[in-house]
Amino acid sequence: MKPPIRILVVDDHAMVRFAISQAIQRHSDLTLVGEAENGKNAVALYRKLLPDVVTMDFKLPDRDGDEIIAEIRAEFPAARIVLISIFENAESIFRATKAGALGYVSKGAKVSEIIQAIRKIATGKTYFSEGLEEKLATRREQENLTPRELEVLQLVATGYSNKEIVAALHISLSTVKLHLQHIFSKLGAQDRTQATAAALQRGIVRLGE
Repeated sequence: MKPPIRILVVDDHAMVRFAISQAIQRHSDLTLVGEAENGKNAVALYRKLLPDVVTMDFKLPDRDGDEIIAEIRAEFPAARIVLISIFENAESIFRATKAGALGYVSKGAKVSEIIQAIRKIATGKTYFSEGLEEKLATRREQENLTPRELEVLQLVATGYSNKEIVAALHISLSTVKLHLQHIFSKLGAQDRTQATAAALQRGIVRLGE
């Protein structure tokens, strides 16, 4: 008889951790070994417990999921991690899988789907909720923005003018305009409004943080 799949659950909401944990404990082939509410504790518990599978939300209080995944996999390349999150935009899925996640499940998924995902991830296979793999495929075909372009785009989305971006980033006005040209081209936008709308839809930027 195979030993049960050992699972670490990472989510900042206690009720979500409880729901996933209760679901895990109903199955004899699964066992909960730990819970973490943020990225720092997730990394520490992974080192201590060496779970077979980690379930993780994308957005945690201290860091985003892709950063935590990258840190864990830098030390443990074989780590098997699946995201369970309400952040189902293409950019979040892309960033998580690029960092090494093997799957992405909608937080609105049925418990049976979460269990199915855990079992598949434990074998080294991938798992995506319906429609999410298509989002990932589309995002992979799109050109990436550079770190500086992302900074400019975030400021544009926040409402900064070109002159305010100059002051904030300590770059010239001509450089700002060049960045905007590249951003518009990569996002298929004609102006700042369309670029902001596209960025918000894809999850490249988020407001109110």
